[in-house]
Amino acid sequence: MTKATDNEAFAFAAQKWLGVKEDGHAGVQTMAAFLEKTGNGFTPSPLAHRRVSSEGVALIHSFESCKLTAYPDPGSVDGKPWTIGWGSTGPGIAKGVVWTQAQADERFTADLARFEKAVALMAPVTTQSQFDALVSFAYNVGLGALNDSTLLRLHKAGNYVGAKDQFSRWNKNDGKTMAGLVRRRAAEAALYGKA
Repeated sequence: MTKATDNEAFAFAAQKWLGVKEDGHAGVQTMAAFLEKTGNGFTPSPLAHRRVSSEGVALIHSFESCKLTAYPDPGSVDGKPWTIGWGSTGPGIAKGVVWTQAQADERFTADLARFEKAVALMAPVTTQSQFDALVSFAYNVGLGALNDSTLLRLHKAGNYVGAKDQFSRWNKNDGKTMAGLVRRRAAEAALYGKA
């Protein structure tokens, strides 16, 4: 993903959170809405780059594992999306693609940073454990799915028990319950609820 695309995704997430026109360009209107919504300041700022802890990275790695040859999605009917490295998908990833460990690690670092930025905007008030769990969840299901989820709505409303219970609902791929997703959602929920 290019830097411009990353910035657009970040701007779209910010604009959705702020409730302003979503055009992917963080201009004066977006900044004015941000300052108004946060009372001219917010700690921690959703624009600050929060980082997933080592515990969060370990959780993501444990479920993604690292494969250096592209493989089809095991749970989808059509095998899409093709995946490589630490769960990376997107343009250029297809049957026959092979990466080095360095390529896989570099892409994971870039992907993780993109998810950290977006989740920090979508859920600006979190504990470290909640943040880690939400990033892991989004890394697996996508930012759009997190943004539109009841899980996020309940989290933002301060209903953390209800939000934690929502993780288990996301255990299917193409309508089929997947054992790996059941385990991952349970691990994310446990991390999210950690004191």
